[in-house]
Amino acid sequence: MERMERFIDNLPPMNLMRSEKMTLVQLIIPVESAHRAVSYLGELGLLQFRDLNAEKSPFQRTFVNQVKRCGEMSRKLRFFKDQISKAGLLSSVLPVVEPDVELEELEIQLAEHEHELIEMNSNSEKLRQTYNELLEFKMVLQKAGGFLVSSNNHAVAEERELSENVYSNDDYVETSSLLEQEMRPADQSGLRFISGIICKSKALRFERMLFRATRGNMLFYQSSAGEEIMDPVSAEMVEKTVFVVFFSGEQARTKILKICEAFGANCYPVPEDISKQRQITREVLSRLSELETTLDAGMRHRNKALTSIGYHLQQWMSMVRREKAVYDTLNMLNFDVTKKCLVGEGWCPIFAKAQIQEALQRATFDSNSQVGIIFHVMDAVESPPTYFRTNHFTNAYQEIVDAYGVARYQEANPAVYTVITFPFLFAVMFGDWGHGICLLLGALVLIARESRLNTQKLGSFMEMLFGGRYVLLLMSLFSVYCGLIYNEFFSVPFHIFGGSAYKCRDATCSDAHSAGLIKFRDPYPFGVDPSWRGSRSELPFLNSLKMKMSILLGVAQMNLGILLSYFNARFFHNSLDVRYQFVPQMIFLNSLFGYLSLLIIIKWCTGSQADLYHVMIYMFLSPTDDLGDNELFWGQRPLQIVLLLLALVAVPWMLFPKPFILKKLHSERFQGRTYGMLGTSEFDLDVEPDSARLHHEEFNFSEVFVHQMIHSIEFVLGAVSNTASYLRLWALSLAHSELSTVFYEKVLLLAWGYDNIVIRLVGLAVFAFATAFILLMMETLSAFLHALRLHWVEFQNKFYHGDGYKFKPFSFALIAEDDD
Repeated sequence: MERMERFIDNLPPMNLMRSEKMTLVQLIIPVESAHRAVSYLGELGLLQFRDLNAEKSPFQRTFVNQVKRCGEMSRKLRFFKDQISKAGLLSSVLPVVEPDVELEELEIQLAEHEHELIEMNSNSEKLRQTYNELLEFKMVLQKAGGFLVSSNNHAVAEERELSENVYSNDDYVETSSLLEQEMRPADQSGLRFISGIICKSKALRFERMLFRATRGNMLFYQSSAGEEIMDPVSAEMVEKTVFVVFFSGEQARTKILKICEAFGANCYPVPEDISKQRQITREVLSRLSELETTLDAGMRHRNKALTSIGYHLQQWMSMVRREKAVYDTLNMLNFDVTKKCLVGEGWCPIFAKAQIQEALQRATFDSNSQVGIIFHVMDAVESPPTYFRTNHFTNAYQEIVDAYGVARYQEANPAVYTVITFPFLFAVMFGDWGHGICLLLGALVLIARESRLNTQKLGSFMEMLFGGRYVLLLMSLFSVYCGLIYNEFFSVPFHIFGGSAYKCRDATCSDAHSAGLIKFRDPYPFGVDPSWRGSRSELPFLNSLKMKMSILLGVAQMNLGILLSYFNARFFHNSLDVRYQFVPQMIFLNSLFGYLSLLIIIKWCTGSQADLYHVMIYMFLSPTDDLGDNELFWGQRPLQIVLLLLALVAVPWMLFPKPFILKKLHSERFQGRTYGMLGTSEFDLDVEPDSARLHHEEFNFSEVFVHQMIHSIEFVLGAVSNTASYLRLWALSLAHSELSTVFYEKVLLLAWGYDNIVIRLVGLAVFAFATAFILLMMETLSAFLHALRLHWVEFQNKFYHGDGYKFKPFSFALIAEDDD
């Protein structure tokens, strides 16, 4: 035993197995080099600062004004970004390299650019509004002139003949002098009109409101303006309608003007004299031409200004984000009593101490400080953060584990085993090498485009898929492997590894039981024999195989979890957990389900017809009865009695000794009988392992006993329920196989039975759709979630506390763009 322990202790440490060793450090930084020191530490990204001003509000902190200034600059930069995107321009993807700009200089530059842009936008908006008014006036002149002509013509239709001449270039109406004479009686009779323009969407409601307000004493003419007008506020094109309202009386005029104002209709005066209309139209067209030229020049000038800003925008945004992060970090530091130095504390990995000291020395030198930065290690009271160094491949698996809970400091990391067990258990449920190849192609595409996709902003679903590309890769490879074992390619078996070991006895072979198949050569070399497919005994055989395999895999993984609890206890020098937790748990689990796994293997090897259900049930109900035909090996009955007694003994072994020993250790320590270093005994690590220095006076025996009782009952019941939970491997594998068979036989083969190309193509399309969306998407998600459950609950609850907190260093690389 001692030799084995020495061998385990001499094994080289694995980076991912246990989190990096951390240390609490203190920094005493002179004020003149504080900013540069924190900036260099941000570039290094290996120190997590502690907030020494947690009791202060953000507005009470030292560098609150600098943070506000950075926030204001961020607002201006976002304004520039919005303006560039609205103008349809692209900001430079690769930032222009230029000498470092001081924050004060940048602040002045941004203020000047913002003032210039706001002024240009204001002028442009005023010009656009004037342009819109003139454009509307032109439309009203064109359309309203026609209304006036038609209304007067209607009044004197029987007295005159009208000839019209339309001047098409300027879009205004030329009418005869006779019409001018005919318009005068209308004016003398007291009939008046108001002309204007309104949004097309409001025209119907506007007309109804006018009708009600004037009690029907009005004539309303409307016509589409013929072209859309840009709204200067929303920059959207709006359809307009020109209207003319004929009425009589001053009171009606007042009402109509108020309704026009309420509906946002713009009213324009149209003279009744046609020569005046022509003159005004010419003036309007002339001014419109001038304004178009002015607006185009203004737009070119604005785009030029935005383009020059766009060249530097990314660099400025990055600089402001970094400065804001530096001042936020400086706000976490405290001034010493002399107010000349800032004092900071933080966690860093032990391997990074030399790099941090080198960065601090550079900061002292570059800031021309006369006093160096003091860096020294402190004793920690609380537990350090957890930090695992991961790469592109292992990061996704670590994220799967961290989603359940971050590992306690230096606790065994399940991600080491999850890298293999997670995709393998997924493949057990998803096993089909045709579907596996489809997943493999998707994973290879994501990996091949890794460098390009890494720089793009992806949607939430695509980002999740890209982040798990290596998980998808291993899941697909294991699916191909398990598919070859199950001998399923889109549910179709193939003779890949040679001919079948069975042949039919007669023509009714497919309708017979396994007795109808005669074994005439050695077993099929790899995986399931293809002859089982289509026989009546296919389902009983595959069900038996997959159910037993699920139990074997489940018991193996649960044993691995308990074994890891042993390595945790050894690492933390907690001999109580080894003696009174690991040993009885291993005995209990393997006395029952380890024994069941042994019976399964023996039955497979010997070809026995023993009923394992009967063996396990009567092991509890009648352990002394003769096994009869269910006896698999000599001495099975006495072995079962011994295993049953061991399982019964293991329960009180887990429950009682540990709380009483802890109570004894506690009482001896405070009576002065034993002396020892705090934080190294079994008592220290068991009662409250989260803390480095523990408050022993808070020991409560009843609480510890109840906790141990809950833990013991949970393990005993969990041993049964967790083993049953692994049967989901069998259930989902069966469901996937049967679903795949249904789509193949009832869709593809059925369609292929018709001698019609259209039906065949439809059948092929339905089969491809069902395979892609149901088998490759929904079934993949289902198997993924079930594999996740088996790892989080059945595997990790045997050893994993998951109550730590993640190491979050101050790093410029981790600052997201959305922080602004």
